[in-house]
Amino acid sequence: MAGFGLPNFGQLTEAFKKAQELQQNAQKLQEELDAMELEGRSGDGRASIWLTGNQQPLRVQLAPELIAEGAAASEAAVLEALQAAYELSTGTMKGRMEELTGGLNLNLPGLGG
Repeated sequence: MAGFGLPNFGQLTEAFKKAQELQQNAQKLQEELDAMELEGRSGDGRASIWLTGNQQPLRVQLAPELIAEGAAASEAAVLEALQAAYELSTGTMKGRMEELTGGLNLNLPGLGG
């Protein structure tokens, strides 16, 4: 009698194993991203911001001479450093996710190109 188009048991078992392995690897990746400290700097290097691989803010460092220049200069440098840190963090996350999934296009939220 025909199998009505259902995969055989061996194929189903293999699919479950792969899904479980992917889940375990995703958990490891999540932990690695959380442990990362990625630094973004302003163009002049006087402001730095560190984020995790999951975009969690860790710390900010401003050079005293930047602070002495006033709020506008400090705000601009902080924004520039934040943008650099965010780009580094999201790029790192996306690259690591692509490694994990073997290039599969999973269309994950927040990782769109």
